[in-house]
Amino acid sequence: MVTSKIALNYHPAPDSVNKIWQEVGKDYNTRIIAPSIQEAVKATIAKFTAEELITKREEVKEQIKENLTKRLLKNFIVVDGFNIIDFSFSEAFNTAIEAKVTAEQLKLKAERDLERIRIEKEQIIAAAQGKAEAIKIEAQALMQNPKVVELRWIEKWDGKVPIYWGEASPFIGLNR
Repeated sequence: MVTSKIALNYHPAPDSVNKIWQEVGKDYNTRIIAPSIQEAVKATIAKFTAEELITKREEVKEQIKENLTKRLLKNFIVVDGFNIIDFSFSEAFNTAIEAKVTAEQLKLKAERDLERIRIEKEQIIAAAQGKAEAIKIEAQALMQNPKVVELRWIEKWDGKVPIYWGEASPFIGLNR
C-alpha cells in the first residue's frame, strides 16, 4: 500500500470560468480536481514498482503532472505546478526494504572480504616464492663454494672463545 502527499497549483482558465461555474458550480475542487488527482496518481503509480517510485521520483512526478494536466484541461482548469511531497509505504514494505538494504550491504562486505583474502593469499604465495628462490640461489652458491659456510660462521662469531669445546675447534683449520 502506497500513500502519497502531493501539492497541486492550478487556476481556472480565465476565458472559461463561466463554464466551470455553470456546469460544475463553486464546488469544482471536490467534484473535478480531487477525483482527477486520485485517478492520475493511481494510474501513474500503478506503472512503477515501489522501489522505482523512490528511485525514479522525478519521472513519476512528470508522468502524473502530464496525466493530470490532460484530465483537468478538459474541465477548463490549468495546472501551474505539481509536486510529490512524500511517498509513504506500509510498515511491512519498509521492513522489507531495510532487510534488502542490509542484505546488499552484507553481500558487498563479503565480496570485499573475499577480495582482501585473495590479495593476502597472493602476497603470502609471492613471499614464499621469493624465499624459496633465495634459498635455491644460496644452495647453488654453497655447492659452488663450500667455504661459504665457514665464512658465515666467522661473520656470526662474537669473538669469545667457548668454555667447553668438545672435539671440534671453533677455529677453522686449527685441528688440521
